Formats: sequence, C-alpha cells, structure tokens
Amino acid sequence: MKILIADDEPLARSRLRRIIEDIGYHDIVGEATNGKEVLTQSGELKPDLILLDIRMPQMDGLEAALHLSNLDNPPAIIFTTAFSEHALAAFGSHAVDYVLKPIRRERLEQAIQKARKVNRAQLVELGHNDETDHSRTHISAQISGNIRLVPIEDIYFFQAEQKYTTVRYKEGEVLIDESLKSLEEEFGDRFVRIHRNALVAKNYMDALEKLPSGQWVVKMRGLDTALEVSRRHMTGIRKLLKQLSR
Repeated sequence: MKILIADDEPLARSRLRRIIEDIGYHDIVGEATNGKEVLTQSGELKPDLILLDIRMPQMDGLEAALHLSNLDNPPAIIFTTAFSEHALAAFGSHAVDYVLKPIRRERLEQAIQKARKVNRAQLVELGHNDETDHSRTHISAQISGNIRLVPIEDIYFFQAEQKYTTVRYKEGEVLIDESLKSLEEEFGDRFVRIHRNALVAKNYMDALEKLPSGQWVVKMRGLDTALEVSRRHMTGIRKLLKQLSR
C-alpha cells in the first residue's frame, strides 16, 4: 500500500514513518505539511492511503479530505488528531477512522487494516460537528483527473446550469457538481442569492442597473458580465447595496 504522511510537525511525521516502517508491507511515497501540499502530492503520487493530520496551516485536514472526495478514485484516509474526547464523538458517529496522538503502533496498524474511503456527506457532517468553523477556504474542481483549487475570495459568482454549477473567478471559470443550496448554506456570509440560479459575492457587487427591457441586473466590479436579479430578490439586494456603500 502506498502511503502519504501529512502533518505540519516534523516529529509527528518522523514518528509515523518509523511506525509504518516497523509494521512493514507498506511504501511511504511522500510527506506533506499542509492541506494544499496533500492535494498536490496526491495528484502526483497517487497514494492508496493518506495519514492526515486535522489541524494544519493554510488548509486543514478536513478541508483537504473534502477536496479529495471529489476525485473519481479518492485515496483512503485515516485522520490523526489530538482532539478532545467531545470532538472525537463526531468521528465515531460518522464512521470516519482516526488515530489519537500520541500514536501507538497497535492502533495505527489496526486502522490501516480497515482503512477505507470516506464520502463527501460524511466529511461535511464531520465539519459541522467539529468545535471549529469548517467553511472551506477553496472550491475544488476536477480537471483531467487532478484537483484545481479556487480561493473563495477570488470568486465572483456561482451560477447553476442544468446539472452543474459554474464558478466564475478571477482567472476564468470551472464547473462543479455542487448545488447552489449547499453553497448558500456554507457561504451565506460571503455570497447572496440574486436569482434562483445565481449566488454572487457581496464584496464584488457594484450596482443595480435597469435594462431597456425593464429587467434589473447587478453589475460586478472587475467583470463585464451583469447578472439578472429576480423580482423576488430585488428588495433584499437594494438594501444590501445600500449597506455596502456606507
């Protein structure tokens, strides 16, 4: 089994390496120090299993696992954690395996033997049950079998189109298979619904404009594209723009 070790602490990575080498029958293909490195190395090294620390800088383990779950063939994941007993109850309730630090050989060997892939629903619920806020810092799209990360702060809008959602951001656009409803629930503090098929970033909203046809659109800073505002959402958008202009 090809294993990727992910932990921001050098001593923790060294301990895991020693234990795995002692267990034998496994190949350590790489080490990562944060969630972004995990995603990059997963694409390059194709590990079967990732030993994934939860609290890491730049991107934590839960978010990295969420992005990995979008792959057609995601690796199995075992979380490594020093969480409190209260927080660990969420792991057990969602059938996500973990090993508690300081890690013991017997417990890690047991976890490896039953390592399995976790699905997106499990990870989302786990994030909701954790003691910290786990709104993602990035949206991910699968491009040619690899993960492309889009920073939330760079996104202008989400727009639903048939079975997919278009993510328009500073460097272009990508398609994802997440619903506007789930995106609105997760990022409602940053984005606002202007139409049944569109969520726009509050920070990039510039002005309302009435077209000759009588239709109202919202103009976005940095974009030539204007997005239709439905009659249902007009009052709320007017109020929001007044607040943002103060």
